[in-house]
Amino acid sequence: HHILTPLHRLTVAADRKAASKRPGDEVYSLSVSVRGLIEDAEQAQTELEKSRESLLQAEKMVSVGKLAAGMAHSIRNPLTSVKMRLFSLNRTLGLSNTQKDDFHVISEEINHVDTIVQNFLEFSRAPKLKIQNVHPSELVDMVLQLLRHRLESYDVKTSVVRSGDLPEIQGDPEQLKEVLVNLMENACEAMEGGGQIIIEEEQAVQEPFGRVVLIRLKDNGPGIQKSLQPKIMEPFFTTKEEGTGLGLSIASRIVEEHGGKMDFVSSEGEGTTFIIVLPIKSATPKEHGIERHPDYR
Repeated sequence: HHILTPLHRLTVAADRKAASKRPGDEVYSLSVSVRGLIEDAEQAQTELEKSRESLLQAEKMVSVGKLAAGMAHSIRNPLTSVKMRLFSLNRTLGLSNTQKDDFHVISEEINHVDTIVQNFLEFSRAPKLKIQNVHPSELVDMVLQLLRHRLESYDVKTSVVRSGDLPEIQGDPEQLKEVLVNLMENACEAMEGGGQIIIEEEQAVQEPFGRVVLIRLKDNGPGIQKSLQPKIMEPFFTTKEEGTGLGLSIASRIVEEHGGKMDFVSSEGEGTTFIIVLPIKSATPKEHGIERHPDYR
């Protein structure tokens, strides 16, 4: 603002004089030059503000990651002791059916806490990718088979729209499977009373990635409130009573570590579509935390 304000004043003054001059006059040229200078300065200011926001977000993520790791380790150690003690008691004590039910409930709650701790640990460190050749279409089929019983319990029907198998990409199949599982489970939970998930696959050319594979997961649930949409991918933001708010954040980061991006579109009452964009084989994933699989060529 300290730079732009005097430039704006200068351009206004030059414009007044240029109004009575013809193109080619010095005052007119000055006016045009100053206007160009202002546009350049405003663009630089915009880029600077974006960079500052990115830096602040990066610093925030580092701090949150350290906090998450510390909390996770502090909880996991005593939690492991409790689990071992509970397992031992369950084996040695003569429990009634009611007590066995109570032990089962306690075990389930401990497993839930353990899952939360695991999410904290995953969030606190960048995913280390074991890169190999991956067939995205096979991965989709594998996840559908893996979640078959879960989908049935939610009364959710699925269908896959593909004109042919997607081409190979370079990636970590386990990490990418985690992304798909997370999105599928979120969709199931959103569609209370059953619904439908449509998975669409296609190839495309998309800047700045070049050739990519696109995987869209569409549900016909209630959609995401417009006021919540800007926050939905933020870490620790959740609308679930027992959620950690880390699932989508971790999924998005895994996709980004593969050199791609994850986005969504949602309309209240019409459902939500998550879009996974991944570079095709010739593209190079982010060189961060990458471990080449021994079978990779």
